[in-house]
Amino acid sequence: MTLVVGLGPGGPDALPAAAIAALAPPARVFAPPLPEGLLAALAPVVPEPLGDLAALPAGAVVAAPDPEAHRIATALPDATTLPVRDALRDRAIGAHVARLARVGRRLRRDCPWDREQDASTIVPHTIEEAFEVADAVASGDAAKQADEIGDLLFQAVFLAQLLEETGDADLGTVAGGQADKLISRHPHVYGDAVARDAGRVLELWERRKREDRADQGVFHDLPAGLPALAYATKAQRRAAAVGFVFGTTADALDQLREEVAELTADPCAAELGDVLFAAVAVAGRLGADPELALRGTALRFRGRVERAAALAAVAGERFEELPPERQLEWYARGRLDD
Repeated sequence: MTLVVGLGPGGPDALPAAAIAALAPPARVFAPPLPEGLLAALAPVVPEPLGDLAALPAGAVVAAPDPEAHRIATALPDATTLPVRDALRDRAIGAHVARLARVGRRLRRDCPWDREQDASTIVPHTIEEAFEVADAVASGDAAKQADEIGDLLFQAVFLAQLLEETGDADLGTVAGGQADKLISRHPHVYGDAVARDAGRVLELWERRKREDRADQGVFHDLPAGLPALAYATKAQRRAAAVGFVFGTTADALDQLREEVAELTADPCAAELGDVLFAAVAVAGRLGADPELALRGTALRFRGRVERAAALAAVAGERFEELPPERQLEWYARGRLDD
């Protein structure tokens, strides 16, 4: 059986002793191109070039820095690994994140633009990147999601770098604190609490947060600057955590119908706000995020209008110049392609 050995993050000074022992003769060792320093540290072992993974001989040992070793192990699901797969995955992720943190530190030192930034100038970019992640998720494009998540991750890395410069925290303490918080707020995973569905998980989450912030009132950690849908969602969750809820899905729908009737009788901004707030409550009972739901609908609307314009163009008509009733005809035809 093939053995995949992680050589650490890639430098000769961090080569694990267990890895050196696994490469000792009579093992037949294969490796991708390695840095000269790492090759020297492996001496007298001289790995053979790693070619087609499917052509590896029985009992082969494949050695590579942790990120590459993890990639190879993923491609060889029947292989054994050193360290075990979960530990190799952890080390590979750590190496990649550490490299990103080094890039952030160097940019902060050597790039004139990055040197001038502080948290207040970076946060607008962070918000923009978060919305781009949401767009990528709505698109269903996995490659785009990975790219945009990377952009957002770097925002967190850069903000942590700023904290490190002031001595308040660093990326490690930020990640460690977040892990501790998640463990604390998932007693059904890391403790004895029981949660058989997602609704119960949210109840436990909000209850633990309320216990942690008992002196901050019902609406703790509710930033006024949140987008309206996010603000309404969080406000309703905070209220639900103390038992104030809109009942069942049917109850929430009844409330929505009542608000729509009031808007019909008195069309104004306040009544419209009540309708939107009631719709957020329905989303909560359905377990849906209203921001993502609305974004998905808006994207579908955009696609339908674009299809309508394209169909009109094929017929020799300019969509932008058509009367509304004719535009709606093309829009209806475009919806047939959904």
